[in-house]
Amino acid sequence: MPGLRSYSKAIALLRAILGAARREVGATAALLVLAGGVWLFSGVAEEMAEGDTHAADLAILNALRENGRQDDALGPWWLEHAATDLTALGSTACLTLIVVLVGGLFLMLRRPGGALLLVLASGGGTAISEGLKLAFGRERPPIAYHATESLNASFPSGHAMLSAVVFLTLGTVAARLLKRRREKAYVLAASVSVALLVGLTRIYLGVHWASDVLAGWCVGAAWAMACWLLAWGWQRLKRPHATAPPAP
Repeated sequence: MPGLRSYSKAIALLRAILGAARREVGATAALLVLAGGVWLFSGVAEEMAEGDTHAADLAILNALRENGRQDDALGPWWLEHAATDLTALGSTACLTLIVVLVGGLFLMLRRPGGALLLVLASGGGTAISEGLKLAFGRERPPIAYHATESLNASFPSGHAMLSAVVFLTLGTVAARLLKRRREKAYVLAASVSVALLVGLTRIYLGVHWASDVLAGWCVGAAWAMACWLLAWGWQRLKRPHATAPPAP
């Protein structure tokens, strides 16, 4: 039966991922990030829904304002302009451009798996982000705090989540193409840094509560690792005797 065969393949894939992950540090780390991200997101979402994060969220926003004015961002004038430029790295337009350009490069390098992984991760991440926003329907901070325009609901931060998805996926795929540990560490650190920076700009610019951004990072990292693990496990399933499968 087709349904039974599909179920058996899914179980075999899951077993391949869990079994092989115990023998590879990267996969073990990805599993930990996945589990930790889901657990932390669940906790933040519960606290937010009960209103327990509001006091801390408001205190953080006010700490990033000067002279008691909601429209006066902390720091010199150029910092707000820089934050506005950097936050665009998490916008749908910029991330789509990155996915298209890097996906094309993967195809030229004969790495269609990498291109497919990037497209599926970003597309799925967008769907999850919009679904969660509709489900929670949280209002953004008061418009007086906003230093840039914003759309749709607040929780979780789409910029924080999707930048985590795209840049962490790029980082993990690139790391498997590299041989030296310091090179792998560099690309992973760079991808994490960009995702963190985008999220922080959302708080600084007053368009998101801190809990929105934390939730976005958590679910974005979890989804990126889930996609990578599925691609990695699929290769292990196809090549059961391979000790180190090539990058997706």
